[in-house]
Amino acid sequence: MNAAPPKTEVIADVILDERTLVRRKPEVEHERAVAIYDLLEENTFHIRDPSITGPYILHLSLAENRLIVDVRDKDDNDLKKITLPLSPFRAIVKDYFMVCESYYGAIKTASPSQIEAIDMGRRGLHNEGAELLRERLDAEVEMDVDTSRRLFTLVCVLHIRG
Repeated sequence: MNAAPPKTEVIADVILDERTLVRRKPEVEHERAVAIYDLLEENTFHIRDPSITGPYILHLSLAENRLIVDVRDKDDNDLKKITLPLSPFRAIVKDYFMVCESYYGAIKTASPSQIEAIDMGRRGLHNEGAELLRERLDAEVEMDVDTSRRLFTLVCVLHIRG
């Protein structure tokens, strides 16, 4: 029985700019680890330029109020650098962080129905941020909803400052 050929239009690895990262709460570290694990397990990521093929390694960073998506090949050669202004994400990320703080506080003391209500708001904001990321990258990249959700989680992690 022949194995299926490896998928090439995928993210094979993702690297966060450690210069901008700080020591984070265990909950944040868990979210980061799960997002990266899930992203690498299953994703759809296709650069719209036909001369560029994957698999891809993404280097994500923030610089000068911009998100930098540095796409490289498996040998770490530059393929494409995508820069997005962060201003469209600012309100969503801020609201998402506030709801996350409420959620993590609520899981210690609140009733299940209160936790569920807060979690619904948290997921709604997360979906909104993921859709915005997908829209902003659409001219350069085609990706599925789950991939954009996991990338949005990593964008949020990059926003955490000491």
